[in-house]
Amino acid sequence: MTKPYVDRILTGKVKHLGDAHAENRMDRPWETGIFKSESDDRIWLGTTGFTDDEVADKKNHGGPEKAVFAYPKEHYSYWQMDLELDSIGIGAMGENLSLNNSDEFTVCIGDTYQFGESVIQVAQPRKPCWKPARRFRILDFALRIQRSGRTGWYFRVLQEGYVESGLELELIERPYPQWTIAACNEVMYVNKDDLKLADELASCELLSDNWKKALNKRLRGKRSSVKKRVFGPNKV
Repeated sequence: MTKPYVDRILTGKVKHLGDAHAENRMDRPWETGIFKSESDDRIWLGTTGFTDDEVADKKNHGGPEKAVFAYPKEHYSYWQMDLELDSIGIGAMGENLSLNNSDEFTVCIGDTYQFGESVIQVAQPRKPCWKPARRFRILDFALRIQRSGRTGWYFRVLQEGYVESGLELELIERPYPQWTIAACNEVMYVNKDDLKLADELASCELLSDNWKKALNKRLRGKRSSVKKRVFGPNKV
């Protein structure tokens, strides 16, 4: 079996963009950490992410359970065709790790990897938000990401240490092979009425608290709209 490896590490600072007087909502002020640059050197990976990396919306991004956002490099050929946009490529989703030989069907919740000096563990799929849509001026982009299943995923950091691009991810443990990222996305976005599956996923010990909370809310019969997340200020 071909091992996944880190093609690139990307980090970036928060940027403040837009024009307060713009008529088009896509041109109005926004704050984002989505713009990342490649790091060629060894870099410190701590429990809340990489040195010199920032997130703007700390309520919905970052933190210990979303310390590192990983996205498969191979997905960009799909997006170039789907969006008819040759310019979209590595870093477009705001990922910290651009990965080869790894995708939503081969990665599971709780997968634990040795990555350089660090140890990282898969915590949850990423819930796509409105910021990639703003970046590329495609209003329904978050919904397209969600529906395609090409969401990427987050790692928590179990052991801090120096890392660098070009390293293989050595799988240490896979406690939940049934809960691939793809399977989790199916439960969250497709099989919404299957409460048995929702309960089983919510009981997965190594799933992030954020996802457990959303699933338990569903189990209590409460549903929430995704419009704020996927459209945000891009749409009235």
